[in-house]
Amino acid sequence: METVNKTAITVETTVNAPVSKVWEYWTEPAHITKWNQASDDWHAPYAENDLKTGGKFKTTMAAKDGSMSFDFEGVYTLVKELEALEYTIADGRKVSITFTNKGNETAIVETFEAEDTFPVDMQKSGWQAILDNFKKYVEAN
Repeated sequence: METVNKTAITVETTVNAPVSKVWEYWTEPAHITKWNQASDDWHAPYAENDLKTGGKFKTTMAAKDGSMSFDFEGVYTLVKELEALEYTIADGRKVSITFTNKGNETAIVETFEAEDTFPVDMQKSGWQAILDNFKKYVEAN
């Protein structure tokens, strides 16, 4: 059996908020549904999150016009409160996220394995758009 090395893609931002607020907004379903989309014509009408190692999460991502939707889901392999999350997406790809406390700012670095359908630059821009949307939501609330 051939082992395929997945391309790792990293996106990052610094949120002007303390890590406790950033963590809460990243992990609470009531907040996830408010920011987890890459563009204004999409939304996240549903989210659930069992925040523990071995716990599952699911966010429904949908076009606002009803033309398309999918569930982004996976299982946590590491939950280190206020510091790091690692999970495996349903398709087997791995994701790791670090939250670095910088006082009134929090640096977020998210690294994920690319999938084979879309170009790497498109995947990176999509995940960065979601991260930018998260930053905007946290800073506005």
